Amino acid sequence: MVSNLLAADVEAALDAAFAGDDDELLVVDPSAETIVSLIETAVGRDDLPELSVLADERTLKDVLDDFVVASRAADLVADGALDLRVLDGAVDNALFVSPSRVVALVTAGDGVAALSTDDGEFVGEVYETHRGAFEDAESYTLRTPAISRVRETLESEIGAAARADFDAVLDAAERDGGAELDEVTVSLLVAAKNDVLLYDISKWGEDVGIASKATFSRTKTRLEDLGIIDTEKVPIDVGRPRLRLKLSLIHISERAGK
Repeated sequence: MVSNLLAADVEAALDAAFAGDDDELLVVDPSAETIVSLIETAVGRDDLPELSVLADERTLKDVLDDFVVASRAADLVADGALDLRVLDGAVDNALFVSPSRVVALVTAGDGVAALSTDDGEFVGEVYETHRGAFEDAESYTLRTPAISRVRETLESEIGAAARADFDAVLDAAERDGGAELDEVTVSLLVAAKNDVLLYDISKWGEDVGIASKATFSRTKTRLEDLGIIDTEKVPIDVGRPRLRLKLSLIHISERAGK
């Protein structure tokens, strides 16, 4: 087997692994960084093979605890472009395996190198071994809704302005290196900026699969206690008044003064 040094970072290694004409790329034991890079790369391109990822369950949970990453992954899963399964056991190196090529990621300290071979006999053996392991592996269930569905339903049920604000907050959080704003908090802040009823945003959030109404209610109370949002009662014909969410005037004044 002849190995060629292809790259010295994850992104370049991914480009090398995607270079063939194969219909499937099997990814075995990727790191958290590699999983994130895979998802980001796959979201931005429509010329990639189907990704079959066999990964450590703890690593998957850690990565997919991030709403933006998980919701993008959910889009790929829904489109049939990504299949996530749980790795049973350890692998010496992270591998990208297709019917025509094997690429191994080798780490040394903070560095990453990618080694590749297209030796037919070796590649065939590696592919069959790991393909069989993938078929036998347990599927990883994503509980996060697809970001496309979140955006579409937010616009149709809450409003176009709310969707624009939601996207703007997520983009800002990404630029800040993943600011600690969870999806429920973001939804409530967007709702408050647009004077949306708590009932409407929490019903939307529960229906789309973000969180339960109870979680929305608890988070609303926490944001009120922090002085970030206010509520006002809105009478209805039957039953208890509903609460309209508003950004706190005190919070707005403090932000304006900075």
